[in-house]
Amino acid sequence: MDLLQLLKSQFLCHLIICYVFLASGLIINLLQLCTLPLWLVNKQLARRINCRLAYSISSQMVAVLEWWSGTECTLYTDPKSHLLYGNENAIVILNHNFEIDFLCGWTFCERFGVLGSSKVLAKKELAYVPVIGWMWYFLEIVFCKRKWEEDRKTVAQSLQNLRDYPENFWFLLHCEGTRFTAQKHQISMQVAESKGLPKLKYHLLPRTKGFWVTVQNLRGAAAAIYDSTLNFRNNECPTLLGVLSGKKYHADLYVRRIPLESVPEDEAECAAWLHKLYQEKDSFQEHYAQSGCFPGPTVSSQRRPWALINWLCWSALLCYPLGLLLAHLVSSGSLLTILASMALCSAASVGVRWMIGQTEIEKSSSYGNKASLS
Repeated sequence: MDLLQLLKSQFLCHLIICYVFLASGLIINLLQLCTLPLWLVNKQLARRINCRLAYSISSQMVAVLEWWSGTECTLYTDPKSHLLYGNENAIVILNHNFEIDFLCGWTFCERFGVLGSSKVLAKKELAYVPVIGWMWYFLEIVFCKRKWEEDRKTVAQSLQNLRDYPENFWFLLHCEGTRFTAQKHQISMQVAESKGLPKLKYHLLPRTKGFWVTVQNLRGAAAAIYDSTLNFRNNECPTLLGVLSGKKYHADLYVRRIPLESVPEDEAECAAWLHKLYQEKDSFQEHYAQSGCFPGPTVSSQRRPWALINWLCWSALLCYPLGLLLAHLVSSGSLLTILASMALCSAASVGVRWMIGQTEIEKSSSYGNKASLS
């Protein structure tokens, strides 16, 4: 292990990264709160400002993946479709197998300039979580309770509100509804058998109702679906802790552009279309398992410097006063202040480990652990 890699693996570095993220995030949340009066005067300007503020938060996580960890991402896609990425609204369908697949989805957005305006379908509880959840609230993220009868109208209305959005946006959608585990896969395939659907090897059955509502409400606003299938080379199992420790991963992302008008409008036909799509996604993963690559050509998709610049600026701004504080504590020699500092660091350590733990597969949502035909 070289000196740089040894440095990256130190917990103190992880603590500083998380401190910068949390402190800057809370500052940005406060700035977002200050945009509320502007919504009454100029809604579109308020939206544009919130896109930039949101980018300043989410791009820090992308910077950690791309620049700190050095993780590489190879994009497999049609060169003609590649020219359209970032220049149109789209619904991005992502598989949900890895602890950092959400982060790879953000990296995909960042490389095509839509990270600040990207949307997701998220659990309602996340709206109350500081930094990310509050950022999403001002970004008009679509929240749901995972209770279809309650969600149907609220999700549809939230999607309708995006139709006049002033920036190009991608709506990121995990149609499986929850992260893949062996238990959930077994239950999902029991549901597939009961419904007479072909079984999937690498995916859970997609939740069709949410997809249909998304498509119906974004017709005419979004131009296409980007069917995205992610995998990692050499059977890597990436973790957020690994990324924070500077471990380099090698991601491969296969993206197909599908015009939105090709998706049937009828709900039953749309559901059948989505099931067929996931059977194709399963075949792509089988191809990857056998050959180590996805079908089709690769295109150049270089990381941009803006995420790194944003991260470095916040680090310089926030670490300087922290350094002065620590120097003062050491020079004071007060036992009480030293003990208080140790207690604060211990609490921060527990908090950081808790946040990392939320991304671990074994800590994933229990959603999908019970058979459902909905």
